[in-house]
Amino acid sequence: MTLLVVENLAVGLPPGLDRPHAVEEISLIVNAGEIVCVVGESGSGKSVTSNAVMGLLPKALPVKTGRILFEGRDLLSLKPEEMRKLRGSRMAMIFQEPMTALNPLMKVGDQIAEALAVHGQKGDLHAKAVEMLGAVNLPDPPAIAKMHPFRLSGGQRQRVMIAMALALEPSLLIADEPTTALDVTTQMQILRLIREIQSRRGTGVMFITHDFGVVAEIADRVIVMRQGRIVEQGPASEVLNNPQHEYTKALIAAVPHGNSAEKEPVKPAPILSLKGVTKTYSRGGWFGAKTVVKAVHDCDFTLNRGETLGIVGESGSGKSTLARCVVKLVAPEEGEILFHGKDLRPLSRQAWLPYRKRIQMVFQDPYASLNPRRKVGDAIIEGPITHGMPREKALARAKELLALVRLDPGSLDRYPHEFSGGQRQRIGLARALAMEPELLIADEPVSALDVSVQAQVLDLLAEIKQRLGLTMLFITHDLRVASQICDRVAVMQKGAIVEQGPTAQIFGSPSHPYTRALLDSIPGRAWTPPNLAGAA
Repeated sequence: MTLLVVENLAVGLPPGLDRPHAVEEISLIVNAGEIVCVVGESGSGKSVTSNAVMGLLPKALPVKTGRILFEGRDLLSLKPEEMRKLRGSRMAMIFQEPMTALNPLMKVGDQIAEALAVHGQKGDLHAKAVEMLGAVNLPDPPAIAKMHPFRLSGGQRQRVMIAMALALEPSLLIADEPTTALDVTTQMQILRLIREIQSRRGTGVMFITHDFGVVAEIADRVIVMRQGRIVEQGPASEVLNNPQHEYTKALIAAVPHGNSAEKEPVKPAPILSLKGVTKTYSRGGWFGAKTVVKAVHDCDFTLNRGETLGIVGESGSGKSTLARCVVKLVAPEEGEILFHGKDLRPLSRQAWLPYRKRIQMVFQDPYASLNPRRKVGDAIIEGPITHGMPREKALARAKELLALVRLDPGSLDRYPHEFSGGQRQRIGLARALAMEPELLIADEPVSALDVSVQAQVLDLLAEIKQRLGLTMLFITHDLRVASQICDRVAVMQKGAIVEQGPTAQIFGSPSHPYTRALLDSIPGRAWTPPNLAGAA
């Protein structure tokens, strides 16, 4: 049975932008009991299409032409009250960032119960909410129901969103990038959950993603979008294994597939050595029991000159905390952090300043780490000027660095919000390189980027590392990314390094069960992509 039909949809953009329509001539269908993956880069019109179906477009994005038929009714002709009755009851949406979609002041059980009450459900709604939390495989649903969203992990919050979306058993579920920033094991759990629910209830699913690995895992049919138009669509097996459009080929070629070739070993010349590093945090107190959590414990590794060491693991494994210990953003209680043989841990703030120039960090979210009120040129030159470089020389260096990261040197006078996510990440990289560091720490620098932009940033990092002779500590939850850029890999679980070694060895013959579980969770791992050499 056909649930959703979109015919020749066109959504306008405000005047003065690079194109007149956000989406144009969009036609697609979603049948009951199938998963249709809509694939494309940021700006391709995927989310605009899904928001048009849900009636969630802002006034600045008016529907110009077309029809959207859901269960035979034209959604564009319905009054707002009629759309509100459909949303949640017959059609529901899982948003990309659950923390912004959930009310931070309400317990999650109350939020699900509220959705049920709004649509006229009677009886013990709290018990129904707990039942839904159990249906999405959350541990201890009664306890989870009493928690606020900020107390849950990213994967748990995403499950709460799924529970809320499915509470009224809608016939159509739209999932907008629900796994983009999740680690591979949580991502696989969410994908299997959506597939299980879809097959059990006969739900039609419109799944929006930029990752063909995800498509290979769950899709029945695929629709590829570029710059507001559909460029290719068909059964998943055909699009994955025999893509016709050059853009589809480029997207598939950009997906890192976790196959690591043997790399030339780096000569032992230690720059950074960690021995027994331990960092703990305290929780509770006041009116509850106080608990001590070991975010990092007994961590040992050595990083040699010119080498890239990947620290991989799930969210909460301690990767970012370990990186922040190295740059003294957090202070470990025990262990040694040796940089060229000098222990950095006991150094005072003043004594640490000279090392700040030699060790730089690129953060996961470049928009959060760039001051939105300062031009990017000022952000890049601030560090060198603080360390004594004349302003004119710093500006000239900033222009060179923007060219190095493949941005227009004239961009110095623009603000962060005027750049895309990938461009902001390049600016963050330029800012770190402005200090001419010996050691670069990259904390999840590509986790939220489109696969094509991700591939560009990874290629850029590899090129810059080669050109400048950098040593790199690369933090990631995506083993596919680690296989592409890292010489060696250290796997972290619950604050401890459980396995480390050359990348090809870790991927080819992992010895620890946790490493094997991570590798098995790579989306699309069983899919062998066609040979698309040169497409990217």
